[in-house]
Amino acid sequence: MTVPVLTAGGITKRFGGFIALQNVDLHVNAGERLGLIGPNGSGKTTLINCISGALFNDEGSIEFEGRNITRMPAYQRARLGVARSFQIPKPFRSMSVLENLRVPLEYAAWSRSEHRRITDEAMDVLEQIGLKGRAHENSAGLTQVDMRKLELARALAAKPRLLVSDEAMAGLSSAEVDEILEILLALNRRGVAVIMIEHIMRAVMRFSERVVVLDAGQKIAEGTPEEIVRNPLVERAYLGE
Repeated sequence: MTVPVLTAGGITKRFGGFIALQNVDLHVNAGERLGLIGPNGSGKTTLINCISGALFNDEGSIEFEGRNITRMPAYQRARLGVARSFQIPKPFRSMSVLENLRVPLEYAAWSRSEHRRITDEAMDVLEQIGLKGRAHENSAGLTQVDMRKLELARALAAKPRLLVSDEAMAGLSSAEVDEILEILLALNRRGVAVIMIEHIMRAVMRFSERVVVLDAGQKIAEGTPEEIVRNPLVERAYLGE
């Protein structure tokens, strides 16, 4: 029997009179690759904010590896193994690439790090991501694609069991998209479950084992990539009547 690493049930989030999410259920199995898609304003970012702890949902519950984390602050979720990369990378620009990774290793992953090997562990992550050769460069001088790699590296340095990748490929060229996609697939092969939020459909369909679709704050479809592309509700959500 497959055990979910994350279970979110009945998630509802309101902003005043606006209902951003309404009774959304979501689960992610251990080591699974899940795509989360939907038109702009569908509630994707609100949902992952609730999962990561940036927002607290008004109704519903969230469990991570069987532990209720619904009211747990974001930093505690990170320490348990929930990591998130952001669409707009915001590294510590006064620090080197290597120093940027020491921060999550020393704080988010402190209980799971070999404290005398922090630098070695950071270099191992940079090698996985393809930035080892730029470890001592200032992060402010990175290219757009390398900035996205650093954002993923910082999330990976927290030693997650679940990684939420929020539009890591936005604005990249086709070749750069493939590069980031290969990194995410390699991380997943190491046992990290991944939720991919992305608008680039070819990347989502290539990456995902299962896809969940949101529209207007509600889950309207769930299935394999092949099932999702043939779903008339999904087509209507993206293209209209």
